[in-house]
Amino acid sequence: MEIRESAEDYLERILMLNKSMGQVRAVDIANLMNFSKPSVSIALKKLRQNGYVNIDGGGYITLTESGLEIAERVFERHRLISQLLMALGVDEETAKEDACRVEHDLSVESFEAIKEYCRKNLQIQ
Repeated sequence: MEIRESAEDYLERILMLNKSMGQVRAVDIANLMNFSKPSVSIALKKLRQNGYVNIDGGGYITLTESGLEIAERVFERHRLISQLLMALGVDEETAKEDACRVEHDLSVESFEAIKEYCRKNLQIQ
């Protein structure tokens, strides 16, 4: 199933928030992404309907197995591409912004080649 870039961004942010805060609610996502609460609510409804997140009675959001798989893939791409760009001399803010653009469209083959290059030549894991 193909997933849209915006959904990948939401899943990645949920993962990031979960790592830093432990529990995630819609308001946390809205604050992090600088989106309105209604926009986040609509996105979360779609993510839930597609089986990527669960939302309990207290409003806490967790990633399903498929949601976690996507989030971890996108997060790994973002992290590695950011580190590569910074190693090449790009400032951190620009590197992170550019990584966010690239992470969604890069083929598996290209990303694996970049990952191997970084591991061998730059000691970036």
